[in-house]
This record gives sequence, structure tokens and C-alpha cells, in this order.
Amino acid sequence: MQLSLKGNLVDIFRQKIYPAEIEVENNRISSISELTTHNSPLTTFIIPGFIDAHVHIESSMLLPSEFAKLAVVHGTVATVSDPHEIANVCGMKGVEFMIENGKTVPFKFNFGAPSCVPATTFETAGAALSAEEVNALLEKKEIKYLSEMMNFPGVLNDDDEVMKKIQSAHQQNKPVDGHAPGLIGETAKKYIDAGISTDHECFTKEEALDKLKYGMKIIIREGSAAKNFEALIDLLNDYPDMMMFCSDDKHPDSLVAGHINTLCARAVAKGIDIFKILKAACINPVLHYKLDVGLLRENDFADFIVVKDLKNFEVLQTYINGELVAENGASKIITEKHEPINQFNCSKKTVEDFSYPLLKWGEEENIEQVYVIEALDGQLITNKLIKPINLLNDGKGFLQSNVEEDILKIVVVNRYNNAPIAKSFIKNFGLKQGAIASSVAHDSHNIVAVAVADESLCKAVNLIIEKKGGVSCVNSNGEMILALPVAGLMSNEDGYKVAADYTAIDAMAKKLGSTLSAPFMTLSFMALLVIPQLKLSDLGLFDGNQFKLI
Repeated sequence: MQLSLKGNLVDIFRQKIYPAEIEVENNRISSISELTTHNSPLTTFIIPGFIDAHVHIESSMLLPSEFAKLAVVHGTVATVSDPHEIANVCGMKGVEFMIENGKTVPFKFNFGAPSCVPATTFETAGAALSAEEVNALLEKKEIKYLSEMMNFPGVLNDDDEVMKKIQSAHQQNKPVDGHAPGLIGETAKKYIDAGISTDHECFTKEEALDKLKYGMKIIIREGSAAKNFEALIDLLNDYPDMMMFCSDDKHPDSLVAGHINTLCARAVAKGIDIFKILKAACINPVLHYKLDVGLLRENDFADFIVVKDLKNFEVLQTYINGELVAENGASKIITEKHEPINQFNCSKKTVEDFSYPLLKWGEEENIEQVYVIEALDGQLITNKLIKPINLLNDGKGFLQSNVEEDILKIVVVNRYNNAPIAKSFIKNFGLKQGAIASSVAHDSHNIVAVAVADESLCKAVNLIIEKKGGVSCVNSNGEMILALPVAGLMSNEDGYKVAADYTAIDAMAKKLGSTLSAPFMTLSFMALLVIPQLKLSDLGLFDGNQFKLI
């Protein structure tokens, strides 16, 4: 393949912008020539392609091939992708499915070996990856790193299995990703000293600064639910070599709207130096993870983008290995159907299965209070509330939602086996009627649902069981489901269709009264036990600070 392209080249390494002509041969940049353009100045800019430095492709509800189709439109040429979600459902076969599907399109997926499958022993997952299996994955050339080490208690306590996985990565000379929300001081130092190199879970500037001083790189996250850009972006001024950008979890509608390019535009609006911004967006992930991605130098892979300006980063063209994969907002990646992989073994439920007898508390105990999860918009962390049990007593011996107090019933249904349903209560979902449910429920991906009444709760859950995966919404007038037959996490349809369908069901959920910016994304994290404070697994209510079922 031969290609010749002119534009204002942004040389991040030399911190120089100049008119240039790029020649491409055999997937690589063969030459870069500086031009004299006094009479006809060039108006476009050529920069390296954007990289999402930490993302779970599955959270987009799209196959890797469809994720790529949408991402290239925004100038993304590569991702650092943790296939942790599908691994929790399908194990090694799930990771291999993601790798092989990613190879069907011109895009640079860089997958990690999931380090925590299952994430904890306090939930039911579909699979487990031993230290030996993780080592086998790390030996693959397609696996670039050990994925986020969420089991930080295991690191701090020198758990043998955890340390074996970290050691395997070090022996393969591959970096280890971190996940340690709220960890600071000596405990953070011990965690980092184990050889863990990044964290994308900092939600305050003070926490990030503490980790930076111990040599950890900080990934600024802005996803559909967790948004830490505003809290952390000022750090880019002083630590340009230690910062990266990521989305972590991004639903299809927000991927249609933008990707890493939008973070660059927001950083420019804050007055941050353009070269520091592009270091975080394009350069640092390649250097840290040793990616086979070009950085706009001679002999590099021809992975670059043409943008209208260095303010809004409107992408005119995206090239990967010299191939034009997107132009003027249109993707050139073609949708193809792929044979799904899944594990979904529970049967449909009855309304009675969702009842919460007051006697559960013990006939001889005079319990007057109940724990309530408080969901926080834009955050994965939750608060632990304690409320009078009378707020939820229906007077007939059962606990029910209290719409006036915005305390609703939340359940987690084991999707791998028929088992008792875990029940609790949650605040801030705001539903006035109906129910929403999802089989995207980090990290084990059982079915999680929130509802005003048991009838709608049952209907929303059964819709998902019928389709063997999806997100559903039920109101007094009807029902809607976006089916996710691939591992109960992803659709097999065109990415833009999935985004449109998700936009519709998201709007339906908000019409039920939810004031959350992304109700389904927030719902999906209410079973994520490794994020404090209070969460619900299929085995019960879990205190993330004490790291135990309560």
C-alpha cells in the first residue's frame, strides 16, 4: 500500500508543528518531508492516533469488531482492553473469542490477561482463571499486560495465587495494571511496590498525587458512569509523562458521540499545553504497554489521524497501518455477524421469588434498621446508609420499596444456576414506577434489577432470561429489551443500531423517573464488590470497606 499525505504535522517528541508530506509504504511511514508553504498554507493537522488506555470492550455492548467500527470515526486507532467481563462468564474461551473477533477488523486491540476471575469469592461467576491459566495467557503475543489487579487485599496480604500472577507478568516483561480505589499512604506504597504500574480508579486529586509520588502512572477516566476527568485533569500540567486517558466502561450511545478526542478538546479548553495533552492521549500508552502502534515517526506503523484543528479535534480521516478506516464521520469497517458464545443456565422466576419476608431478619431479633445502598451519579463508589425498617414494612409481613423516600428494592439473580435471589434496597435511582434490569452486572454478570414493585421486577428479569442476556425496562404501558446474546454482555448487531436501541431504552428508563445520567451503567456497577462501600452480590449484601458479606 502506497500513500502520500500533506498537512501540518504535530511532532510530539520534538514539540514542533510544521507543514509536511508523509509517504507510506508497506503499512509504515517511509518518509516525512518538511514543506515550504508560504503561498498556500496547509489547514489540516496530522497527529498520532488516539488510544484508550483502559477499556472493557464488553461494556460497549458491542463485539470488538463493532466497537472498532464506531471508535475509528473519532480517531481512536488502538485500545488497551481488559477482557475481564467475558472471562468471568466464559473463562479462557471468552478471552480467546475477543482476541479472534478483534483480528477480523483493521484496528489495534491490545488485550490483557484478566487477573481476578472471579473478582472475589463472595459472588457466583461463570468461570475462574487460575495462576497457571493466567500465565498461559501472558505467554501469548496478543496479550500485552496483566489486567487490573482488583484484589488489592490479596496484594497487601501477599496472597500466594495473586503474587504468582504478578510474578508471571514480570517474568514475561509485561506491565501490571492496578485497581485500588481510595488506597493511599503506606498501603498504596506496598501495593505499588509489588510491581503494579497504573491506576484508573483515583477519584480525588489528593489520592492521585499520593500514588504518583510512589511512581504509579495515573489514567484519567471518563466513561458513561465513572467520571474523574474534572478531578484529575490539572495533574497533566505537572506530570505529562505519567498520565493517560481512558473510558473504562462506555455504553454504545456515548461511543457514537465521542471518545478520547472529546477528552483532548476538554483539556485544551482548560488551557493545558497541546503537547502534554497528546502525550497522554497518543504517546504514553504506546510506550508503557509496548504497543505495536505508530507514533508518527519514520519507519513507524502508519497509524495517524487528520484533524480539522487542535481545539475541537474534529476527525477528518483515520489511518491504521496506512489503511483509511474512517473519513468525515463515516466508518469504513463493515459489519459482519459472528457466532455467539454464552453461559446462561437459570430458569424463569415467579413474582413470589422476589418477595422479601420480614421474618428473614429472624423471629427472635428485634431489628429496627436496614442497610440501604446509596448510588452516586457519575461514580462507582456508593454510600452505606442505615434507615428505619418501618420505612419499608408494608404491614403485611414483607419489605417493599418506598417510592416517596426513593428507597427501592434491588435484587441480584444468579444466572449460572437456579438459586435463591439476593435482595436489598437502594437509594437515588428515582423510579416512580416499573423496573429496569441488566445481565451486565460487574464483575460476575448475574442479573441485577431495581424496581418499584415485585410484579415489574419479575417481568424485567424474565425478559433477560428469555433472551439469555440483555438490558430491559418495564413500565405500566409495556416493556422493552435490548438483547445481548454474546455472553449476556454484547449484541451481535451493527454498532449504530445497538446505540440507537440503547438510546431508546435509556430514555424509557428515565421516563420512569430516574434522574441518573446513565441508569443502566450505574445499575451494572451495583454488584461490583471491589468498589466500596456497599454492594449486592447474588450471595448477599457486601461491605467493600470490611471486604465481607454483612
